[in-house]
Amino acid sequence: MVARLIDEDPEGAYAYSRIALRLASRVAAVREAAGFAAYASQKYSEALAEFRAARRMTGNVDLWPVMADCERGMGRPEKALDMAGAPDVQKLDKAGQVEMRLVAAGARRDMGQLDAAIVTLQSPELASHSVQPWTPRLRYAYADALLAAGREDEAREWFAKAVESDKDGSTDASDRLAELDGVEFVDALVEDESESEADSGTGAEPTSVREADRVIQAEIDEVDEVDEIDDVDDEDLADDDLDDAEDERDEERNEEREDEGDDDDGHDEGAPRG
Repeated sequence: MVARLIDEDPEGAYAYSRIALRLASRVAAVREAAGFAAYASQKYSEALAEFRAARRMTGNVDLWPVMADCERGMGRPEKALDMAGAPDVQKLDKAGQVEMRLVAAGARRDMGQLDAAIVTLQSPELASHSVQPWTPRLRYAYADALLAAGREDEAREWFAKAVESDKDGSTDASDRLAELDGVEFVDALVEDESESEADSGTGAEPTSVREADRVIQAEIDEVDEVDEIDDVDDEDLADDDLDDAEDERDEERNEEREDEGDDDDGHDEGAPRG
């Protein structure tokens, strides 16, 4: 999971690495993975501790360059330069030595030594016409250092060489080169949306499903509100009808009582009473 998430979700990879450490902290591969997860999350002190632990377990020097870069991340470029001159560097393979050179050049730049950074990157690997896995990054770093030193023409040349060797797009050398050439990229999708709004004559209409749903719901709420008002009016009318019916019933009862009273008063005067 650390390997799957480390590029897209460094914090997620870091969380998984902490779980792995609780389960198997004595496994060198776990300590190394935890180091890279912390490194990707810019937790350099923690990453350095994990890399040191993995190195003690295996005796392998492959992690030396990234350990030096952790020193840079912790604000100690001098320590990174000391590591670049250590005997362990000679035990690294070619890729590791190039990586160590990149870290050393970065440390020089951290210290404001731009010319020294450029000289550090000048090497047989940089001059070679063969393309190796490290070639794009080495050429890119050299071009970036030249640009920082104000040597724009040379920087453009090396950015172009970095683009030529970077078949996988591992760097943004093409964007940097276009920037130097004054090329400006426009998002065609955004432009099309703007044109559509202009053609419709208004930019207030819904431009997404969510906005359309909001408008429809507002209309439904308005209809419901009108229905509620109608219901209230109907209730009032029903109450009025009930009152009228009760009044009529009361009047009928009163009339019946009056009729009964008239019958009692109209008996035969000749008949005996009591």
